Amino acid sequence: MRIHWLQHADFEDLGCIGPWLAARGHAVTGHRLYAGEPVPEVSEFDALIVMGGPMNIYEHDAHPWLRAEKALIRTAIDAGCRVLGICLGSQLIADALGGAVTRNAEPEIGWHALDLTAEGRAHPLFADLPARFTGFHWHGDTYALPPGAVCLATSEACAQQAFAWDGSRVLGLQFHLEVTQANAEEWFRHEAVSPSRYVQTPAAILGRTAAFALNNDAMCRILQRFF
Repeated sequence: MRIHWLQHADFEDLGCIGPWLAARGHAVTGHRLYAGEPVPEVSEFDALIVMGGPMNIYEHDAHPWLRAEKALIRTAIDAGCRVLGICLGSQLIADALGGAVTRNAEPEIGWHALDLTAEGRAHPLFADLPARFTGFHWHGDTYALPPGAVCLATSEACAQQAFAWDGSRVLGLQFHLEVTQANAEEWFRHEAVSPSRYVQTPAAILGRTAAFALNNDAMCRILQRFF
């Protein structure tokens, strides 16, 4: 399968998704939106992965490429591509499908419990995930569930944590199952956090080595079903 991915910052990559795709022989391409590289034609790929980033989806003045990216996402959905979004990516997909993106009541950074909804427990993409598990989070915004989408997961800090649209073809994950420990260490070299109710310290986050591995395993199981 021809899979294209969108990168929003030089320190945020595919995480464990990259090796998983390579090991299965997918033809993977990508481009750096933040570097001004033009968006591709939808005919050039079969599936699109929209990754995270430190910006907000409505910061058009600071990041003018957001408008072209949003148009690309909507065109890819309309063309029948499989589309996966993570964190910022999930918000961009929600926006493209008509779900408003706004500030969450509180930022959510660190390890927090996720609860699958009844729809999430029954959904084939989440078939072997436990009803409650701990995921890695790093976001300040949230999205409203787009028309026709199904909410798959929630957390104490954020009601919308995952959604599916058109069965299993479009998937948005607000949380980060793809992040490796090395990824998280790199993020902290670029971004500072202020601990609060749902924001943990870097030491508390990075100290949970086993949790990163468990998250990556869950990401790979979702990918197996998604692709």
